[in-house]
Amino acid sequence: MKILWVKSGGLLPADTGGKRRSLAMLRALADLGHDLRFLALQEDSVGVTPEESADRYAREKIWVPWVAAAKGTPRFYADLLRNFLFSSRPYVLERYESRLWEKKIHEGSEDRDLVVCDFLTPALNFPAEKAGPPRVLFQHNVEAQIWRRMAATARNPISRWYLSRQHARMVRWERKLCGRFDGVIAVSPEDAALMRRDYALKQVLGDVPTGVDTAEFQPPETLASEPVVGFLGSMDWRPNVEGVLWFVREVLPALRRAVPGVRLKIIGRNPTPSIRALAAAHGDIEVTGTVDEVQPHVHGCRVIAVPLLAGGGTRIKIFEAMAMGVPVVSTTIGAEGLPVTSGEHLLLADEAEPLATSTARVLQEATLAQTLAANARRLMEQRFSWRQVAEAFVGHCQKALNSSSGKKS
Repeated sequence: MKILWVKSGGLLPADTGGKRRSLAMLRALADLGHDLRFLALQEDSVGVTPEESADRYAREKIWVPWVAAAKGTPRFYADLLRNFLFSSRPYVLERYESRLWEKKIHEGSEDRDLVVCDFLTPALNFPAEKAGPPRVLFQHNVEAQIWRRMAATARNPISRWYLSRQHARMVRWERKLCGRFDGVIAVSPEDAALMRRDYALKQVLGDVPTGVDTAEFQPPETLASEPVVGFLGSMDWRPNVEGVLWFVREVLPALRRAVPGVRLKIIGRNPTPSIRALAAAHGDIEVTGTVDEVQPHVHGCRVIAVPLLAGGGTRIKIFEAMAMGVPVVSTTIGAEGLPVTSGEHLLLADEAEPLATSTARVLQEATLAQTLAANARRLMEQRFSWRQVAEAFVGHCQKALNSSSGKKS
């Protein structure tokens, strides 16, 4: 199959869950023999890394020049204000609109069998009038759900009001933009059902699970003996930031009482000032920032915590921690969309006290920690190779191709 894959940015370094999912999917599709053309925005100030140029994930890569407004700059706040006052569209979508990108998508799709829009962010650049090969939207999240949850958990009234406004915009535009595609693929049965129900979408083709590279992510010879709780994720993504701050504020005090000497290690790129301040204020909290290799840091943790209060899609960080043989404790939202069972593959708790208790149990009960880690690793090996995920993805894409062929004939 000849595929044009449209993404809002490059994939390397693969320092976010979304990048890792897309990169692994593309590599698996290439291994299955599909002809991939990758088309993405590229910030002029960043440039394409040699690593990205050399990677085998696509036969051809096309970069569209783009200048982003960096967060915190005067231009960023001016764009936010302009969007808020004069637009009905969510800022996170409008910022990626580009006439040049739209032109390149049209040109790049001319000899393709299928066009895949990876995430919702490029979707404004697909005209409402469908032309050319069938289009499929790969929805890593239901974006409106993320904004709804962020608004519901925001502590600042102004932030809550702004997030609620953005949520309302996202509901309208996510529904509208999904309608520009011949098919939509979700990353969990829950997301697929939500889009069918809330957006009345008839073209949801199904879902594909999150995969994990069990050859790359290996368990340690033995679990870490020190009482270190790890958090793994991009620390410039608001749900991660809010989740960690909540964990430190509400969960960690009880955990300190239950497990003297416990430490928290926050592993992830671009920590915000509020996250960096945690290390300055607490001697038992470490903030790593960007790391060259995640695995040694995760292996140094006795347990990985996923205390998310908002988010969408599925959390690839959980599967990677499980593949690395480290036990996981999580909120229900943190593990949403993953076929895992509390007490067998991980421990789930949604309130501060139960989450502290569950984390303390894994830190203190060696048999429980080893059993959870072994069960989770076995699940990853048996069901979630990227080849299996890519084959399921191709099956859904074939439905869009068949439907389009039926309409033309």
